[in-house]
Amino acid sequence: MSELVVKDTALINASYTLDLAEQRLILLAIIEARNSGQGITHDSLLKIHASSYAKQFGVNDKTAYTVVKDASKGLFDRYVTYHDKNPKNGKDRSFHCRWVDKIGVEPDSGIVYMRFTSDVVPLITRLESHFTSYEIEKVANLSSSYAIRLYELCVAWREQGFTQRYKIDDLRQKLGVEPEKYKEMYNFKIRVIDLAIKQINEHTDITVNYEQHKTGRTITAMSFKFKQKKVPEQITKDDAFIKMTDSQVKTFSAKLAALPELGSNAPIGKSTAEFAAIIASDLVDKNKQMRYMPYLAKLGYQPKKHKA
Repeated sequence: MSELVVKDTALINASYTLDLAEQRLILLAIIEARNSGQGITHDSLLKIHASSYAKQFGVNDKTAYTVVKDASKGLFDRYVTYHDKNPKNGKDRSFHCRWVDKIGVEPDSGIVYMRFTSDVVPLITRLESHFTSYEIEKVANLSSSYAIRLYELCVAWREQGFTQRYKIDDLRQKLGVEPEKYKEMYNFKIRVIDLAIKQINEHTDITVNYEQHKTGRTITAMSFKFKQKKVPEQITKDDAFIKMTDSQVKTFSAKLAALPELGSNAPIGKSTAEFAAIIASDLVDKNKQMRYMPYLAKLGYQPKKHKA
């Protein structure tokens, strides 16, 4: 089962600057809280295993702990700016708050601990209609923090299929572009917008394009249109056992082993190649092949009409 990430739209639309590892660490912490069944409170000390980071994002096991440890330290100094309305007078207001107020490490176990601040907790945990949710596999292969942020901005508008117009300065803040970076519009489009859209279109469940809005000859705002990709046709149970060629088994077992959503099924301590060998054995087993059918369809495998 794919892991679900749920965030308040206020948090999706917030302005903050996090690097890629820090964003990924927050996603894993949200999932950890959800899977624990305990939820998140200000007293919740969440733990993230380096092995989970490695499996989810395809990072080398040997470097994963260093990555999550450094990310937790960086996150300790980060803050988020979010906006809401004063319930008494309806006026707009903005707040700055830190993401976490406590971090810790357990080197021998490869574990990082973190605790969200009391201000951030409600933005993550309230299960109301204005929430945005998505599966972590949708962003697992994005290597740009800008791509993750743009994906989140878009899916917050999923029902409409297009976003509002964002003024350039506002968009830069929402995507986490630091003030001194990519000041020229050309560089901003190439290094941030085009890069993010390319990754989203290649690796997620939506395709995105953008429209420039000008005041005179100057680009002053952007908006984004997107659509859901066509879901690959599922290989149904009617297909029963499918006899795959040796070449197909070798090719698709390697692809399956690399899928983030199957990473949690890998035996502890096994390499990707060893996991692929286990899957290869399962693909020729009449009792085990069926579990991989939805993933094979996703990878583009098309069985022949005849069945074994």
